Amino acid sequence: MSPILSFVGKSGVGKTTLIEKLVAELKRRGYRIAVVKHHAHMTPIDGRGKDSWRFAEAGASVAIVSSPVEIVRFERVPRELTLNEIAAQIVNVDLILTEGFKREAAPKIEVSRAALGADLVARADELIAVVSDHPITLNLPRFDLDDAAGIAGFIEGRFLR
Repeated sequence: MSPILSFVGKSGVGKTTLIEKLVAELKRRGYRIAVVKHHAHMTPIDGRGKDSWRFAEAGASVAIVSSPVEIVRFERVPRELTLNEIAAQIVNVDLILTEGFKREAAPKIEVSRAALGADLVARADELIAVVSDHPITLNLPRFDLDDAAGIAGFIEGRFLR
């Protein structure tokens, strides 16, 4: 299974934007990256009224939409899968980045903005680094929010070599 690294933080701190930059930077360096986004709400991910949604509403356990350039799989699950169960289904990538999954045991990098409060959502012993626009008093590497190249280098050294 590919290594997993989770990005955690409060809503609105910029996790998605940071992951987007990291995916581009790591791809530029030749790595294949998967991203798993945690959807904490009980609402369906699939769009109401779409064909795949209609198939699931009719009782299909799995609905797959395929095109010449991508494939999407919607699967009804009896319970929320663990991150490791999800990751076991991902093949042919060098690294799995996640957004959320703050309760899972994967290594975490916390993203923090002073404007949303300096307190962190993860425990210090769960973190391997922090990305922030303010000083952090933990004995961990800290990166600026715009330092995608530096964060990618840290990830590369820790997970990809």
